[in-house]
Amino acid sequence: MSFTSFVPSLVLLFRFKNKFVRISAIMNEKHYLVLAYYHFVDLPNPREEVARHKEFFVGKDVTCRIYLSVQGINGQLSARLSDAQAYMEWMQSRPEFSNIVFKLHEHFEHAFPRITVKYRKKLVAIDADVDLSKRGEHVSPRRWKEMIECEKEKVLIDVRNDYEWKIGHFEGSELPPCKTFRDFVEYADKLKEKIDPAKTPVMMCCTGGIRCEIYSSILMQRGFEKVYQLEGGIINYGEKEGNKYWKGKLFVFDDRLGVPLSDENSSVIGTCHHCGNANDTYYNCANMDCNELFLCCPDCLPIHSGCCQESCKTAERVRPYHQIGHKPFRKWYHYT
Repeated sequence: MSFTSFVPSLVLLFRFKNKFVRISAIMNEKHYLVLAYYHFVDLPNPREEVARHKEFFVGKDVTCRIYLSVQGINGQLSARLSDAQAYMEWMQSRPEFSNIVFKLHEHFEHAFPRITVKYRKKLVAIDADVDLSKRGEHVSPRRWKEMIECEKEKVLIDVRNDYEWKIGHFEGSELPPCKTFRDFVEYADKLKEKIDPAKTPVMMCCTGGIRCEIYSSILMQRGFEKVYQLEGGIINYGEKEGNKYWKGKLFVFDDRLGVPLSDENSSVIGTCHHCGNANDTYYNCANMDCNELFLCCPDCLPIHSGCCQESCKTAERVRPYHQIGHKPFRKWYHYT
């Protein structure tokens, strides 16, 4: 497992479910772990689980974005090492979450602005009925790599929003022009017109795996028979196989916005919104009433005061340029 380090570190082994997990740890615990995870399980009272989570986080150095529904949990969390360990052990000690898998990255600060734990009707926002008893076959990162190399008739779909794959994706991927996950329902019908759903192998990937769980079910309900999903998502592939067949960065839904898939060098495939030069750094427009996500190079950013267009520079609510950085989710009162 690879992490980006910012100060000298040592290696610790944390034990989970009778397995050792290698992580890079800072001796004075100045660094944080960023956890990504999901787990499908019947939760009859998800609002009670929301309260249980909030109670657990009292007094702990944690920020997060966690959603709970009758379908289970979908979460991202950053915490000091000891609190991250305590949370993982707490979750895996409970029968309903004993099989949960955490994907870990190290970061030098919190990745989320606050603790957010909410009930949602659906774990993933999509306007379709989903039968989770029918899902695509999970494919390990190693087998995924072999399928890219050997499967000639496949179609490889990137099941992420267009702004995600613009900074990084697998070579040869189908890159659907979908701005939200809801758009993929219509894309499934179009795909059925392009390929033979009974014969063509469909490989799919997303950041951590949960969107593939949902989308593989949607495809199978529409008659697709050979459906494969990357186990643990792109994050897991980077940890196990590095950058092989991958180009660019991985988009993430937190303050980091984009991270290297592994320690290996990778080409920059994005372009600056203003000048068109190679760039893979996302910002939210400094105009808080616009908040458009756009790629911007370090030369253009100060020229445009962190805005995506000239009209945004004179808007009523503009974040101070020197504070925008990778903090796109801050409320207005942080700047007044």
